[in-house]
Amino acid sequence: MRRIVLTALAILFVPAVALANSCPSVMAEIDSAMATASLSEADMTRVQELRAQGEEQHNAGDHDASLATLGEAKGILGM
Repeated sequence: MRRIVLTALAILFVPAVALANSCPSVMAEIDSAMATASLSEADMTRVQELRAQGEEQHNAGDHDASLATLGEAKGILGM
């Protein structure tokens, strides 16, 4: 019984850990793309704001919101 409970808990937490670990890799992709992006000043400013907001959300533990925000930044960058 104990093994079943521990297995169930592990299954519940694995997706959360995987999701939390993907935020930094998405931020790194955005950082890399910003270095070579040909965007207007307004678009670049917006990408930088979204990138910062995504990092704040990640640090606060809201990984779903972080990935959504970072996804918006990636969209502007054409990724």
